[in-house]
Amino acid sequence: MIPSPLLLLLSLGPLALALLTLVDGALLSSVLLVDLAVAGLAGVDALLGARRLVTAQRSVRPVLSVGRQNPVAIHLRSRSGRPLTLVVTDDLLASAEREGLPERVTLAPRGAATLRYQLLPRRRGAYELAEITVRYPTPLRLWIRQLRLPARDAVRVYPDVQAVRAYELLARQDRTHAMVRATRRPGGENEFERLRDYTRDDEYRAIDWKATARRQRLIARQHQLERNQSIHLVLDAGRLMTVETQGLPLFDHALNAALLLAHVAARGGDRVGLFAFSDRPRAALAPTGGRGATTRLVRATYDLHAELRESDYEAAFTRLGHQLRQRTLIVIFTQVHDDVSADALTRYTRGLMPKHLPLVILLRDPDLEDMAIVAPGDDAATLFRRAAAAEALAWRDRQVRRLRQLGAHVLDVEPRRLTIAAVNRYLEIKVRHLL
Repeated sequence: MIPSPLLLLLSLGPLALALLTLVDGALLSSVLLVDLAVAGLAGVDALLGARRLVTAQRSVRPVLSVGRQNPVAIHLRSRSGRPLTLVVTDDLLASAEREGLPERVTLAPRGAATLRYQLLPRRRGAYELAEITVRYPTPLRLWIRQLRLPARDAVRVYPDVQAVRAYELLARQDRTHAMVRATRRPGGENEFERLRDYTRDDEYRAIDWKATARRQRLIARQHQLERNQSIHLVLDAGRLMTVETQGLPLFDHALNAALLLAHVAARGGDRVGLFAFSDRPRAALAPTGGRGATTRLVRATYDLHAELRESDYEAAFTRLGHQLRQRTLIVIFTQVHDDVSADALTRYTRGLMPKHLPLVILLRDPDLEDMAIVAPGDDAATLFRRAAAAEALAWRDRQVRRLRQLGAHVLDVEPRRLTIAAVNRYLEIKVRHLL
């Protein structure tokens, strides 16, 4: 029970009378009577409000997406014969935000209501939503009754699975790349699939001139893409990937992109594997295909986080070289900030070629870019920060050129563009038959 403002206000009366007894001691008996009356009312009201008058139940999906708004519903029911005005709040996951709570709602006598709010998890992993807390006034409104109602729900916060659902919707609407519908048999050159209208993204050599002349508009030949190739996603889970930008650690941005890339590849008929490392192996999955490939990746990595340890490229890439027998597209999500890590990445990426095709994805720091392009201020500190940021970006561009000169494919991209850039580069590699 929590004293209400009304009870605190009533308590001021006896207090004022008690001060008057300093002037007239005969008022003491009156003060005691008023004290007893207020205490009696408060006691009766507390007894009347002792019974639990509200039940609550939560509806939430067992799997939530990190960095996304996830809907949650709270179903309330009153056992009281009088209207109840409730203030409702819910348990909160670690490193999560919510929108829509606390919320005030009025329940009719023995009525019911449903509250809805949005839960925004910031960290992946396994969690439990425990109690729902409700507050309502007692019959005489002298107390606020607070109930902690048990409503335990186990939830798992996965990488951004909503992006996969959005991709599936596009696929059903037939707006995705032709590789989604490719049905080519393993081996040999790509086979003709169908004729379709030419688009600006098509190469000129794809134009079928006979069909174009026949139909009096540009017609392109669409070919099926090769299937059953091997894609291996390599996630750096070391110190540099713990840096947060745009609301998530770099590792989470990389994992979200890897998840969707794996889904696109598996849906197109390729086999997808995964390896995560810091100073030691953190997760390893052999390449597999089929509809369950993405689910395997999600279950293996939903509680995997980057840690404050230096990434050991030598051990990781040596292991990959020994395990991957077939030519593989190795997609490496990582970050470099100094010559030591950049030299190690370059050296061991070189060791993967020419047997494998490496695609190195470096995550740019948008804050650093903003600092480099900001208009210079009058103070020396601002000028120094701008010069330091520009030098850091120039150093990074040199590392990207070094990797490309080796023959590796490189993406240097901001986290918010990462997913689209990674999928598009994968599709480009497939279309150009580089694997």
